[in-house]
This record gives sequence, C-alpha cells and structure tokens, in this order.
Amino acid sequence: MHRIIPPKIAQKIMNGVFWASGIITLLVLLVVIGYVLYKGLPVINLEFLFTDPIDSGRSGGIFPMIVSSLYVTFIAVLVAAPLGVGAALYLAEYAGENRTVRLIRFGAETLSSIPSIIFGLFGLAFFVIYLQMGWSVLSGGLTLALMALPTILAASEVSIESINKSYAEGSLALGATKWQTVSKVVIPAALPGITTGIILGMARAIAEAAAILYTVGAALLIPISLLDPARPLPLHLYILATEGISMDNAWGTAAVLVILILIITVTTNTLVDRYQKKMMGR
Repeated sequence: MHRIIPPKIAQKIMNGVFWASGIITLLVLLVVIGYVLYKGLPVINLEFLFTDPIDSGRSGGIFPMIVSSLYVTFIAVLVAAPLGVGAALYLAEYAGENRTVRLIRFGAETLSSIPSIIFGLFGLAFFVIYLQMGWSVLSGGLTLALMALPTILAASEVSIESINKSYAEGSLALGATKWQTVSKVVIPAALPGITTGIILGMARAIAEAAAILYTVGAALLIPISLLDPARPLPLHLYILATEGISMDNAWGTAAVLVILILIITVTTNTLVDRYQKKMMGR
C-alpha cells in the first residue's frame, strides 16, 4: 500500500514550494534588472539623457528617443484604454452570456497570443500603406494600441467581475439607473484593477520593438507632429545592438528604458494605493 503523506506535512511541503517559486521569480527579476543597470548606469549622465544622437547613435545622447517613446506610448494608451475598459464593462455588466460574448472573449484571447512581429506587419500593411499614414508616430501608436487592448480588456473584466454584486444591487434598489450604478459604484470600486491592466498594457507598449520596427521609422529627430517618423527607445536599442554601432550606448539605452518603466509602475501603484485608502476612509 502507498503511504499517504499527513495533511500537515503536505501543507508544509506545498508552502515551501510556493515560497521557493516566489523567491526564485523575484531573484530572476532582480538579476535581470540588476545586470542591465550594472552595465548601463555608468553610461547615463545629463549629456546622454538630454542631447541628440551623433553618428547614428555611436555617440551623443538619446533625448529624441525618450520623447518618441513617451509619445508613442501615450497614443497607444489613449486609444486602447477607453476601448478595453468599455469592452470589459459591456462584457461584465451588459452582455450576459451568449455567443457574441464568447466570440469577443475568444477574439481577445487570440489577439493577446499573436506575436508582436505580426502586429508590426499588420501595422505596415494597414496604417502605413493602406491608410497612407506613412512611417509615423501615429502608425506606431495605433499598432501598439492593438497589442495593449487585450491586456487591458482582460484585466478590467476580471476586476469588474470581482466586485461584490451586492453593491450594484443596492444601488439599483435605491432607484439608480444602470449607467449611474456602473459609473458611480462599479467603476470606482474596480478602478485599482483597471489601472493595473492599463499599466500592464502601457509597459508592453513602451518596451516593444518588433511591432514598431515597420511602422514608426528610424528618424533620429524629435517628432513634432503625429505624422512624423521617430525612433523609440526599444527600436534604438535594437539598432545599436544588432548593427554593432555601440554596445555601451545600447546598455545605457536599456537602463533608461528599465528605469522609465519602473518609474511609471511605481508612481501609478502609489497613486492606486492612495486611492484605495481614500475609498476605505483611511
């Protein structure tokens, strides 16, 4: 007969496995970020951050790339966030369960699994050529919006569905309309989760190189209008590393990109925590 592990010992074993999994994940994150910062921080200075690149990035700074990254990411989030949150509200609060809802969820899941290079080729064919936007910030931003959309939708829907249904039922029982309930009760309660989804979508957009490789262009100047070409940080990093232009500047660009993502994530999470404490009256 097989010996059965006592429940208390099994519980301790699984607790150890879960703790080890979490620690290993954290260590991998710290090693990757730490190595990038170790290689890149010595390159970073005021001249590197606030001057234009020279000789295709062999020397000089990355200021136009920082501006281009923020520009493209802002467009992506500006387009994807309302669409993703709106679709999540429709699925969670209005649609119910039917074939259309299942089809939308299947489409979102499929969209999230498509390789980023496919988004880039689609952006090239549709935005750059068919709509005649050319290689531009707008083409790149719209392409990244398509990539961020399923992430925002999925996270927002989970957050909305996790809200205690008694909140909405109480609001409706007091005579509020469906939209009043959604806008005054559901959205404020789900806002932390929705914000998390937007952060994840923003992080994917700002760090993506393959999707913008065919849509933004590779201009070394600061984009002035939406139809100007640009070179965001991930694309600049890719060009510096793959073409062997300057590995030192490539590591510096990677470090700036990591720091930028950390700043956005930490700042947004801090604001969300303050909002949650305010909602709970702390």
